[in-house]
Amino acid sequence: MGATLAGWLQVLTLVAALALSHRPLGDHIARCLTAPRHLRAERLVYRAGGVGADTEQTWAAYLRAVLAFSLVSVLFLYGFQRLQDHLLLSLGMKPVAPDLAFNTAVSFVTNTNWQAYAGESTMGHLVQTAGLAVQNFVSAAVGIAVVATLIRGFTRERADHVGNFWVDLTRIVVRVLLPLAFVFALALAAGGVIQNFHGFQDVTTVAGGHQSIPGGPVASQEAIKQLGTNGGGFFNANSAHPFENPTAFTNLLEIYLLLVVSVSLPRTFGTMVGDRRQGYAVLAVMALLWTVSVIGVTLNELQSDASSAGHAADGMMEGKEQRLGVWASALFAVSTTLTSCGAVDSAHDSYSPLGGGLLIFNMMLGEIAPGGTGSGLYGMLVLAVVAVFVAGLMVGRTPEYLGKKLGSREMRFASLYILTTPALVLVGTGLAMALPGERAAMTNAGPHGFSEVLYAFTSAANNNGSAFAGLRADTVWYNTALGLAMLFGRFLPMVFVLALAGTLARQRAVPVTAGTLPTHRPQFVGLLTAVILLVVGLTYFPSLALGPLAEGLH
Repeated sequence: MGATLAGWLQVLTLVAALALSHRPLGDHIARCLTAPRHLRAERLVYRAGGVGADTEQTWAAYLRAVLAFSLVSVLFLYGFQRLQDHLLLSLGMKPVAPDLAFNTAVSFVTNTNWQAYAGESTMGHLVQTAGLAVQNFVSAAVGIAVVATLIRGFTRERADHVGNFWVDLTRIVVRVLLPLAFVFALALAAGGVIQNFHGFQDVTTVAGGHQSIPGGPVASQEAIKQLGTNGGGFFNANSAHPFENPTAFTNLLEIYLLLVVSVSLPRTFGTMVGDRRQGYAVLAVMALLWTVSVIGVTLNELQSDASSAGHAADGMMEGKEQRLGVWASALFAVSTTLTSCGAVDSAHDSYSPLGGGLLIFNMMLGEIAPGGTGSGLYGMLVLAVVAVFVAGLMVGRTPEYLGKKLGSREMRFASLYILTTPALVLVGTGLAMALPGERAAMTNAGPHGFSEVLYAFTSAANNNGSAFAGLRADTVWYNTALGLAMLFGRFLPMVFVLALAGTLARQRAVPVTAGTLPTHRPQFVGLLTAVILLVVGLTYFPSLALGPLAEGLH
């Protein structure tokens, strides 16, 4: 079978699997968020935490719960790393340095999973499982909980409450993430991903040499790493490591896992607002952006300059696994940068200039196609609010979306949401380039070195976690600066989303009239796509011109 045919079959199989999952999983999540009854296991959790399960919160109280839970999680994970030499299953690992422990704790709590360390030589098994893997579950659940409040804001009238964070968090973990992770951990283990509690084992190679092979509970962590769009790898090579991703089958399964929850959430949105056409419109925009990006990156890697290093008969193979090839690598790279996953099965630093530039641009769009678990959908809905407002300005009518008027207050929250991440990315990159010591961390000079720094701050502020890998980021300055970018990039947008949800919930729904903009038709899909590209994409054009575009033209 030729590489092109195999590539097309992978793409079509992935799309078919996602299409089959969209309806049942989306409806299941909607039922979890709206069911009046609590499971017995959930009631035990509420009783242990002193939670009033039938008491709802205002948006401000919901926000305080999110921030308090996240703060405790950061402190716990930081302490876990600093004390790991005193813990069971430490494998003799030393305590993690303070700046790196801060960066890693923030990274996993914010669903970023940026890793400035090699997992197999830095973290013991207990920290990996009881620390990092636990955050893979709850950080993903936090994102879905926040988007649930925004959906409730559209569906409720004259309401001061938007839900209960502790109930939402518990239900998402117990009813959605844990069952899916259990099933797919078994599937990954059956596909060859390792699952054990071995430490390093010395083996004799075929050539008669000696090598130390690391083991660990990888399949269980790999499943939630992808399902929750977390991305943190058990090994330094992440999903390029044969213990994490041994075959073409597991590679395709991992791509499916990192997309499936986010692809299903538009169905949840349509079900909860009582008009599934709204969910299909949002999904159509996500699918359009994903398709264009897959085509662009794949073509760039297949048709790169034949005189460049790493070019082979089937395209640009530098930094890519021979067992996967260009098609599977590009498909994985696009999917992981259009979500907040950050897992990688190839070195993005080795992509062609325009291919790598598209991967950066994917993150700059806010990772909304389909985006992270929850964060992708609430990002898309905020941009839908902006698109409706723009349309209202063009016809001289007060904009309405899903029966709620969009006034100055709503637009302030939407505008602040859109401006937060670009400010973090551009200010952080500017500071790094202005400081001689931080410029020295670039392993490449010129536009490519600038792209390494730009990629790092784009990845951190958008809570992606992948890297160009050419940047020596394990320094006190980068660990601190990127950690702050992850914190502000995760929680400031949540503040504005929850505030928007509270504002919408207090409104009275307005009836649909002949002048109401239909937001379920192809025209709105086109308008929303244009707003995304113009309002968000063009913000970064000067920085892209200094990095990947300049390198590509050169």
